[in-house]
Amino acid sequence: MEKMKRNVSEKMMLQKQMKNKKGDDKKNRFLVSINFVGSAGPIRFVVNGDDLVAGVIDTALKTYARGGRLPVLGFDVNKFLLYCANPASDALNPGEPIGSQKGRNFMLFKKQSPPQKTETSSEIIIAKKPMFSFMTSAISTHLRNGWCLKVSAAKYQKKACL
Repeated sequence: MEKMKRNVSEKMMLQKQMKNKKGDDKKNRFLVSINFVGSAGPIRFVVNGDDLVAGVIDTALKTYARGGRLPVLGFDVNKFLLYCANPASDALNPGEPIGSQKGRNFMLFKKQSPPQKTETSSEIIIAKKPMFSFMTSAISTHLRNGWCLKVSAAKYQKKACL
């Protein structure tokens, strides 16, 4: 009987220890508020202190999109930087836990992408030059035949020149 009581008390102690461990997990959770530049207001959700910054950014982007907010941002975590709302903070490292920051208010910014090479205006003019020369020859042909063109409601109409 004594041995049986001992086993029960040991079991109760183990259960109590397990319950305390679960309680520690709940203590490590907190509410974060993330502001998006150009959006109406912050997104709020609960995170674990050991969640990585990249995971928090991913959750924020999914929550933002699920809410149907504008502007549309996309889902690529690598295109965004998360900053603590403190004025002197640097961008958070995506590999560090969110709980390492003392703050609970954050700002999410889209990274500035380098400008992509596009056609220059001279390339566009060269590409359109044959079209303009065709129109010029068509107009001069009509003028030689005694007709002139009048632009009306985005289409050409023939009208006799007096």
